[in-house]
Amino acid sequence: MSNDAHAPEVVPVSSPDKDAPLKEDIRLLGRLLGDVLREQEGDAVFEVVETIRQTSVRFRREADASAALELDGMLKALSREQTISVVRAFSYFSHLANIAEDQHRIRRRRAHLLAGSMAQKGSVSFALKKLRTAGVPRAAVDTFFKDALIAPVLTAHPTEVQRKSILDAEHDIARLLAERDLPLTPKERQAKLQLLRSRVATLWQTRMLRYSKLTVADEIENALSYYRITFLRELPGLYDDIEDDIASEYPNGDGTITPIKSAYVQMGSWIGGDRDGNPNVNAGTMQHALARHATTILDFYLDEIHTLGAELSVSTLMTGVSEQLQALADQSPDASPHRSDEPYRRALIGVYARLAATARALGATNILRKEVGPAAPYPDAPAFAADLQIIIDSLEAHHGKALVRPRLATLARAADIFGFHLASLDMRQTSDVHERVLADLFAQSGVEADYAALPEEEREALLLHELAQPRLLYSPFINYRDETNSELAILRAAGDIRRRYGERAIRNYIISHTETVSDLLEVLLLQKETGLLRTDWSNGGDGDSTCELMVIPLFETIPDLQRASDIMGRAMALPLIKQLIAKQGQLQEVMLGYSDSNKDGGFLTSNWELYKAELALVADFQKAGVKLRLFHGRGGTVGRGGGPSYEAILAQPPGTVNGQIRLTEQGEIIASKFSNAEIGRRNLELLVAATLEASLAPQAANPAATSQLDRFETVMAELSDLAYHAYRHLVYDTPGFTEYFFAATPIAEIAELNLGSRPASRKANQRIEDLRAIPWGFSWGQCRLLLPGWFGFGSAIDAWINSPGGSKDEKIATLRTMYAEWPFFATLLSNMDMVLAKTDLAIASRYAELVADKDLRERIYKRITDEHGNTLQCLELITGNTERLAGNPLLARSIQNRFAYLDPLNHLQVELIKRNRALSSENKIDERVHRGIQLSINGVAAGLRNTG
Repeated sequence: MSNDAHAPEVVPVSSPDKDAPLKEDIRLLGRLLGDVLREQEGDAVFEVVETIRQTSVRFRREADASAALELDGMLKALSREQTISVVRAFSYFSHLANIAEDQHRIRRRRAHLLAGSMAQKGSVSFALKKLRTAGVPRAAVDTFFKDALIAPVLTAHPTEVQRKSILDAEHDIARLLAERDLPLTPKERQAKLQLLRSRVATLWQTRMLRYSKLTVADEIENALSYYRITFLRELPGLYDDIEDDIASEYPNGDGTITPIKSAYVQMGSWIGGDRDGNPNVNAGTMQHALARHATTILDFYLDEIHTLGAELSVSTLMTGVSEQLQALADQSPDASPHRSDEPYRRALIGVYARLAATARALGATNILRKEVGPAAPYPDAPAFAADLQIIIDSLEAHHGKALVRPRLATLARAADIFGFHLASLDMRQTSDVHERVLADLFAQSGVEADYAALPEEEREALLLHELAQPRLLYSPFINYRDETNSELAILRAAGDIRRRYGERAIRNYIISHTETVSDLLEVLLLQKETGLLRTDWSNGGDGDSTCELMVIPLFETIPDLQRASDIMGRAMALPLIKQLIAKQGQLQEVMLGYSDSNKDGGFLTSNWELYKAELALVADFQKAGVKLRLFHGRGGTVGRGGGPSYEAILAQPPGTVNGQIRLTEQGEIIASKFSNAEIGRRNLELLVAATLEASLAPQAANPAATSQLDRFETVMAELSDLAYHAYRHLVYDTPGFTEYFFAATPIAEIAELNLGSRPASRKANQRIEDLRAIPWGFSWGQCRLLLPGWFGFGSAIDAWINSPGGSKDEKIATLRTMYAEWPFFATLLSNMDMVLAKTDLAIASRYAELVADKDLRERIYKRITDEHGNTLQCLELITGNTERLAGNPLLARSIQNRFAYLDPLNHLQVELIKRNRALSSENKIDERVHRGIQLSINGVAAGLRNTG
């Protein structure tokens, strides 16, 4: 934020220093923020910020003990008002640096495209070219897009519920920064600079975060902002690009482009439907979520139809129209003689009127432009899409094809993708709750007095017996527990939502902590009790059953993953489930949880058990003749399954993708991927390209790797066992570790600051076993240790290399071959490399000082730092790279650029935590200290970009 950055205003993209424009943008935004800081807070605060920044840089680069003491003294001397200003300054800089980096990514991508590098790695055109070269026929590509489902699923995150005002301001700053790359006159350039300054000033004077307790409604609104910024326009646009790419690589003989009719990329959401551990989610939140979804998409449709009405001024005096179009125009409430020869406008006015009526029927209350006259609402989204198709067909048949592509075709595509529901809302609840609800129903109906005490075999028999009964357990004349009433109301609401908004509005029910086959049967029985599972007994026999919600098991912990294959194999052998799977198109989804398996067994073991579970499930599903769709519950951190999605999909075991994949997107990852429309489109394309390549690329492209795969997997099993014991010994078996964790990380502050609608722990205690995986991983990210992303690796490699059987050199050679030839292992190490690049022991040592017990602090911190050093050595031994992120210089430079500004936030956070805990010990509260901690948490998360 120095005020002395006066580099040249513009650096050409073709400059020898490819990052020069990025550096200039960061300097410019830092200078503008510094100017605003001086103007708004005064010279004294500006000088304090600069001194802290410079001292922090010295502490980082020189590990200077005197700098640490100076920094500590400066921070302690800050007044409460100064502290907030300094935290805000560095937090805003993290956000501004992100904007500059995003703009540079766009700049570099466009430079590649202008240079003729059209088939860039990770693009669909690159994947198609690779497939065509490998001999994959066009028919296989067409089948892929016809049958595929690729679904990013947005989930709430406690650190990333930003206010719309902040998102809007940052969006404007990004736009203005991008416009500075255009040819501008000096006067225009100065005007852009003044606008930038004003938006940075607006940002400074706008409250960054909400300070009242967040609600599920807040989280819903936050997610919807990304639809308006990115998904509503960029996803349909991506479909158009992909059609062009297919026509380029697999051209039709007549030069035409074959449209893809299926909606192969669809959006999903957990926000408002995920009630696992969240008492604030109920039937009302689900209904509110869908009402807001519908309002958002219908607002978009209404705006687009209004704009089309202005654009399509086609007159029948100039050209003809189809009979269907004329009939659509004649049904319009518009009777103006001025438009009697403009049937397209009249038809669109009628479409607008029907959409407005639909919006009101589905919960919208504020339609900005009133319709010309009354009209009946659309019964469903396909009816709306059919009207759009009438307009398209008429234009194409009457020399108006050029009028279709700019807006109308994209709108029709959006109607297919988003319907009236916008995104499919998943329901999720833990199996323990289902057990309690059914125990209540069984006991009250006199069927079984103590369901919870039954062994698994008897549970399954009872559940199957009840599923085969035409009568219900539930009676409206019995008083049930509140939890029972709530859960049944939620399922009934799901049925209502499907009837109102369409079947795609809610179609999945996810069971957390799936441990037995009875966990699946319980949800089927609850669906039967609420009318979502129906059986036709009219033909006798076993009956014909239909289930509205696919029951999806979630396997999370290491033991859960290990028994996933057995559970699914046994479940798919049951006649009822066989029948239901057949009704689902012979397809069944299984969700795998990265977060809890990591917290349970550590980074290496989690990844290996996930890999093994996937292979076993593939075998079981192939044997049963059922298509497997995997839902990857990835978090933001590498420890929670994060890392680049493209590489992660390509590293999946053979047979696990097959055109079907869902994966969660959450936390600051949503903002980093989708808060910029162009970058959002690129990230969506990466998902499609990776799924296409992983599904259709011929296997065994590397014969050497395939021939050695058995050996590689044997080695991984041994490494996993060693890493598991090292991790478990530290986290669960070391006396005092829990006390260390709660003292040396901001976990207590995260839990108490109401940063999200979901409690940090499943139970009111300080057991790590009961702590949710998000705050567990997030806390380690905040203190810059990121322990869940690497701990145990060094111990495992070192122990394996030095174990009996085979020479040390041979074992090292094996590990290097695994890294070179096995995508799974290469991706594992690449993700860990990124985590280690963001780990900073100097910063972490400051957090360790928060542990009052010196012996405990030194004992556990030494364990952690020793393992860190060992892990670095082992990683370098395998990869040959002594520098972190040698294979990703762009990210390496990004980290280098931002960390000098990020470090002060960590130092300030430590000081604020000290103050907060001192006040708490005296039963006192200072809201400004709380606010400072919350701002610092947001700033650090923004700076690291994948900590949650």
